[in-house]
Amino acid sequence: MPHRSKRNLPLGVLLASHPIWGQLSKKVLEQLASQFRTEPAQANGLLLTQGQLPTRLGLILSGEVQLSDPDLGLSVRLWAGQMLGFGVTPQRQLPTWQAKAVSDCDMAWLAPQALQQLCEKFPSLFYFFPSIEPLEPDDRAMGSTSEASAALNLLGTPIKTLIKRAPITVAPDTTIQATAQQMADLRVSSVLLIEQGLLFGLVTDRDLRNRAVAQGLDINRPVSDIATLAPMTVAANSPAFEALLLMARHNIHHMPVMDGAKIAGMITTTDLTEQHSTSAVYLAGDIYKQRTLDGLKQISGHVKLLQQHLAAADASAYSTGHIITAITDALTTRLIQLAELQLGPAPVDYAWVAAGSQARSEQTAKSDQDNCLILDDRYDSAAHGDYFRRLSKYVCDGLAECGYIHCPGEMMAMTEQWRQPRQVWAEYFRKWIEQPKPKALMLTCVFFDLRVIHGKTDLLESLRQDVLRLTKGNSLFLAHMVSNALKHRPPLGLFGTISLVKGSEHPNTVDLKHSGIVPIVDLARIYALAAGVSVANTHDRLEVSAQAGEVSKQGARDLRDALEFLGKLRIAHQARQTRQGKDPDNFLALEELSNFERSHLKEAFSVVQTLQSVLQQRYAGGQFG
Repeated sequence: MPHRSKRNLPLGVLLASHPIWGQLSKKVLEQLASQFRTEPAQANGLLLTQGQLPTRLGLILSGEVQLSDPDLGLSVRLWAGQMLGFGVTPQRQLPTWQAKAVSDCDMAWLAPQALQQLCEKFPSLFYFFPSIEPLEPDDRAMGSTSEASAALNLLGTPIKTLIKRAPITVAPDTTIQATAQQMADLRVSSVLLIEQGLLFGLVTDRDLRNRAVAQGLDINRPVSDIATLAPMTVAANSPAFEALLLMARHNIHHMPVMDGAKIAGMITTTDLTEQHSTSAVYLAGDIYKQRTLDGLKQISGHVKLLQQHLAAADASAYSTGHIITAITDALTTRLIQLAELQLGPAPVDYAWVAAGSQARSEQTAKSDQDNCLILDDRYDSAAHGDYFRRLSKYVCDGLAECGYIHCPGEMMAMTEQWRQPRQVWAEYFRKWIEQPKPKALMLTCVFFDLRVIHGKTDLLESLRQDVLRLTKGNSLFLAHMVSNALKHRPPLGLFGTISLVKGSEHPNTVDLKHSGIVPIVDLARIYALAAGVSVANTHDRLEVSAQAGEVSKQGARDLRDALEFLGKLRIAHQARQTRQGKDPDNFLALEELSNFERSHLKEAFSVVQTLQSVLQQRYAGGQFG
C-alpha cells in the first residue's frame, strides 16, 4: 500500500529513508537536500503543464499526483515517495504528459542540471533515471551544443565578413624578391597578381619556399613564374562552411574572394578555423586526409552524433540538411579520389552525380544512396566500360560501408543502366517526358533532382538545360507529374484529425517523410519544372518558383514553413532514437509531441493539402488536353 510521508520531518531525513536516495552517503544527502525546493500544492491544482515535465524532477513528499496525456486519454497515479518529471518519466511520455495534484500535496523539486551532475558523479543512479543520457566520451570529443551552434554560424556566415583587410596585389612582372619583400613588410602569407584589374594568379609563402628558394630560382625573375595561375575562387556571398569544404577538398590554404569580377579579398584556412574549430568543420576536413576505407568508415560513424548536436543546438532543418549532406559529399568525393589512385585517371570525362535527397542537400543521418554517372559521349563500352564499372562499384560499396546503404531500387552508378553517356541520358529524359508512364514518373522523382559531386560539371548542366526546355510549360507532362505526386497525401482525417499508420511494423505513428516531407518535395519539383528553374533544394525551389509566378508568394512561404517544421520534428525524433541506441527512422509517435507541436503538425499537413488541391485543379484537364 502507498504510504504518506511525515512532512514535518527534515528533507534530509526523508531522503535518507527513500529507496533510491537512501543509497547515498549522509554528506551527499545533506548537499542534495539543499538543492531541492519544497512547496505545497492544493488538490486539483495543475503542478506541471504539457511540456514542463522535462524542466524539473519532482519528489512527492505527501499526497497523491496524477500524470496524464489529455490528448490520448492516458493517465497514471503516483503517491508519496514516488517521482515524476526529468530523468524518471520515460522519454516517450516526457514531452506530452502533465501532472495534477489529486489531493493536497507536498512536493520537492530538483533542477535537471543538479540531477545530471549527480548521476555523472554516481553512475549507478542512471539505472533509476532512464530518460537521462550519460555524457559519452564521443560527445565530449565531438564538442558541445555551443560548438554546434558555432557550426551553424559558420554555415550562415557569408565569407566576405571574414575578410580582414583589403586585397594585397602586385603586377605579374614584379620580381620574386620585391614580392617577398612586400609580403614580409605587410606580414601576409599571400598576394594576388592583378593585370588590367583582373585576377591573374596567386602567390603564397609556400610558393616562395618550394618553387623559388628550393629550386634555386633567380629572385629577379617575374613572380608570375612561380604563381598559381587562374586560381580557384569563392564568391563573396558564399557560406564560410562551403569555402572551408572546398579548401579541404582541394588541399589549398588560400583562396581569393570575388564580388562578381571584382576582387574582394583573400581568405585563409586560419581565418576559418579562428572563426570556428568545431566538429562539423574538422569532420569534413579529416575526410580528405584519409587514405583508406577503414578511415572513412570510422569518421562516418560520427554523422549520427553530429545530427544529435545540431538538434540540441536547435539548428534549422535547412542548415542541418546542408551540413549532413556536405559530409556525404566529402565522403563520396574522397572515395572517388581513392578509386582513381587505384585505377588511374579516367579515360574520358565524367560527372559523378548525386540524386534524391543528397542532390537537394536535405539528408539526415538515415539515408540510402541515389547516384549516377554521366559519361562523355566519347565513351566506348569496350574500351572504357571496365574502368567505370570498377570505379562505380568501389564508390558505391564504399558508401555502403560508411552507412549509406545501397539503393533498394538499384538507382546507383554501379548499375549499368545509370552509368551512361550524356546522349543516352538525354534519350532517357526525352522518353520519360514524352511517355510519362508510372515507372517513368517514379524515375523522374529521383533523377530530376541532380547535382554534380565530382567531375565535369558541364555534362550535367547542359543536359539539365535540355530537359528544362522540354518540361517548361509542358502541361500534359506536368499533369501526369501532379497526378503522381498526389499519391502522397498528408494524413488528415475528415474532421482535421491526424490519421495514424495502421497494420505495419510502426503502428500508431505518423510517417513524417512520406506523409509530410515528400509531398512538399513533389510540389516544389513540379513548380520548378514548370518554371524552368534549375535549383534542386526544395526550400530554394519554392522561393524561385514564387518569383517566377508558379506558386503564390504566400503559398511558397507556407510550404517553406511547413517543410522546416516537419524537418525539425524528423531530425529531433532521429536524434532521440540515436541517443537511445536505436536505428533512426521517420515514424513519429504523437506521444513524443507536446499539444502545441501537435497543433502545428495539423496546420503543416493542412497547408500541404491545400496547395495540392490548388495544383490538382490547375492541371485537371492537362492529361487529356
